[in-house]
Amino acid sequence: MEQVLRTIRPPRYREFDDAFFFDLCQANETTKLERDANGNIILMPPTGSETGRYNADISGEIWSWNRRLKLGYVFDSSTGFKLPNSAVRSPDVAWVSRERWEAIPEPERQGFAPLCPDFLVEIRSKSDDLTELKAKMEEYRDNGCKLGWLIDRAGRQVFIYRENGSIEIKEGASVQLTGEDVLPDLTLTIEL
Repeated sequence: MEQVLRTIRPPRYREFDDAFFFDLCQANETTKLERDANGNIILMPPTGSETGRYNADISGEIWSWNRRLKLGYVFDSSTGFKLPNSAVRSPDVAWVSRERWEAIPEPERQGFAPLCPDFLVEIRSKSDDLTELKAKMEEYRDNGCKLGWLIDRAGRQVFIYRENGSIEIKEGASVQLTGEDVLPDLTLTIEL
């Protein structure tokens, strides 16, 4: 069965603002949407089952680490964040420090939280263009992300983006990653 994108029509006087975009996403809850800094709406197709399983494994590892240390909050791939450049992005895994999250007023937490995660993971699926994902990682870093992992299983590479502007590339069938000073004591060995 073909899925139809549901839409909501704003009154004529209402602008296509943050609240409208949030309402659009809620009205189309089975469709993942992002908005770039220019206001363009991006439809994100669902991932395949293998990518979803892989994503859940990594999310689980980060969730377990966070549950043990209680330093912040972990968010799944359906969470939207409004970046300082006005883009609304949904990384595959995100983590925000307790201090930053709790500084956001409760009503703002109900929509797209106005911040860029401290740490995030993007996992390339078969439908993703690597060049576009790299640009998205740069956007995250430019908007305040301290550490990001772009996992390209097809290319057997992990691109590690750091807030200082450096990008490290790890290659191989098995790669060890650390949370560095952002997620202290986190060490993961992932299979690519």
